[in-house]
Amino acid sequence: MEQKFCQSCGMPVNEVNLQGTNADASKNEEYCCYCYKEGAFTSDCTMEEIIENCLKYLQEFNKDSEVQYTAEETRANMMQFFPQLKRWKKD
Repeated sequence: MEQKFCQSCGMPVNEVNLQGTNADASKNEEYCCYCYKEGAFTSDCTMEEIIENCLKYLQEFNKDSEVQYTAEETRANMMQFFPQLKRWKKD
């Protein structure tokens, strides 16, 4: 199965219960339930703001990971990855 990521925050969204919802209440496969609800983004933020928000969950991520990432490493990785996501991609 292909790994799918939220096109706003980068969170894996392979489980249906993690998918956002469209205005008609159908599931949205591009965004997670935390970023997209009822056909709209849940917050009006910049890419940098969402990265800082994601960093709040780094300790939880590291708990289940073989590699322990620092906030600086994670921020740098996200600054590279996020511009490739649909919400932040510059056409």
